[in-house]
Amino acid sequence: MPAKPAWPPKSAPRLFVETALSAGAGLTLDGPQAHYLSRVMRIAPGDAVVLCDDVTGEWAARVQEAGKRAVTVLCEQLLRPREQVPDFTLCAALLKKDRFDLVLEKACELGVRHIQPVLTRRCVADKLNLDRARAVLIEAAEQCARTALPAIAAPIKLEALLKGWEAGRTLFFADENGGAGAAAQFAAHRGPAALLTGPEGGFDDAERAAIRALPQAHAITLGPRILRGETAAIAATALWMGTVGDWPA
Repeated sequence: MPAKPAWPPKSAPRLFVETALSAGAGLTLDGPQAHYLSRVMRIAPGDAVVLCDDVTGEWAARVQEAGKRAVTVLCEQLLRPREQVPDFTLCAALLKKDRFDLVLEKACELGVRHIQPVLTRRCVADKLNLDRARAVLIEAAEQCARTALPAIAAPIKLEALLKGWEAGRTLFFADENGGAGAAAQFAAHRGPAALLTGPEGGFDDAERAAIRALPQAHAITLGPRILRGETAAIAATALWMGTVGDWPA
C-alpha cells in the first residue's frame, strides 16, 4: 500500500501574514499575495499553503476559495512554534541599495535577530526605505523557512549608536586596520552580541578611535584581505553563528 503523501507538501507556497493565526481561523489574502498564489503558483481549492505570522509560528492552511483578487484559506494545524533566534544584532553601515539589499537578505538567512543600519562619515548612501527593506527581509524569510522575522530599525548615526550602547551587549568591531582573531573573540565573549561593519570607504580615524573607546567594543580581524562592506557583514555574521550562535546546536 503506497505511503500517504506528506501534508503540507514541501512544495506548498510559504507566506508571512500580519494577522495572528490559530487553528480553525479563516483568512483572506489579497493584493500581491493573492496574485502570487493564483497567477504564479496556480493554487486551487484544497491545496496547501504554509503561513507564518511572526507571533505564534508556522501554520498549515488549506485553500477554500481561489480567485484572481482574493484567496481564502483555513488554518488547520501548527507546524512549528515561532523560533528563538540568537541574541545577535548586525550594525551594518549603510551601503548602496543593491549591496545593502544583499546584506539584509543574507542576515535574515543566517539568523540575525535585529538589524541596525548605521550612518558613518564615509557612507555613500544616507537613506533607507524601511518598507522596502522589510519586504526584502520577508521574502528572504519565506525562502529560508524562517519563522521569526528580523527586526530592522531606522538608520542611526554612529555617534548616537555608541552613546546609547547597551551595557550588557558586546560589540565586535570589524576593523580593517586589524584586531584579534574573530572566532577566538566570539568564543571568549558569549552572550548578547552585536557586530559593527563599515561602509564602502571604511571608518575614518576619529570614528575608529570612538568605537575602540567603548568599553564593550572588541576589534576583530576578518583575515588578511580587505573585504567589501557587504562581504564583511555576511562573513562575520556567519562566523559568529557557527562559533557561538545556533549552528552548533
